[in-house]
Amino acid sequence: MLIGDIACIKSGTVITRKKAMNKNEVKAIYNMFTLKNVDSINEPFEQFQSNDVISPQHFTEEGDILFRLNHPYSATYIDASKKQLLIPSTFAVIKVQVDFFLPEYVAWYLNTAFAKKELEKGQSGTKIPSTNKATLNAIPIEQIDIEKQRNIVQLYKLHLQEKQLLTRLIEEKEKLFQAQITKVLQEIQ
Repeated sequence: MLIGDIACIKSGTVITRKKAMNKNEVKAIYNMFTLKNVDSINEPFEQFQSNDVISPQHFTEEGDILFRLNHPYSATYIDASKKQLLIPSTFAVIKVQVDFFLPEYVAWYLNTAFAKKELEKGQSGTKIPSTNKATLNAIPIEQIDIEKQRNIVQLYKLHLQEKQLLTRLIEEKEKLFQAQITKVLQEIQ
């Protein structure tokens, strides 16, 4: 089975055509999903000033998967906290169309080493490798039991939480180190 057999894939919006060039042209302001939002849960969404009202089909919906089309490739599952965001053309939107695959599982699967190796086969570009909808459609995916999919998704969520905690711990350790160094330097002077 291929990703294209279970999902509909479309490209994001070419936002340069909709960008307001000055304040007088602004007809709407939208929150936009950007590359910095892929791995971060706390990163604020960029504000996009549009010269036109943009159709709802160009925004994220809960259950969507956004796939970064440039290297490093990554998939992000859209939950309730990330819905109604403008999708730029640097992403593809994957909508799972069957009930025997969980969208969260498909997002996880697209982030695996196997899926990324499949993407390399169809990539283009030399400085910044990129992929396209046809390559995404052709990625093979094995159907597994829905309960096993849920277990993998749950394990993956725990893994992401652990990574976030470790990142915060590193940041706090860095602050502690800097405070100690500052104290030592002040005592020397």
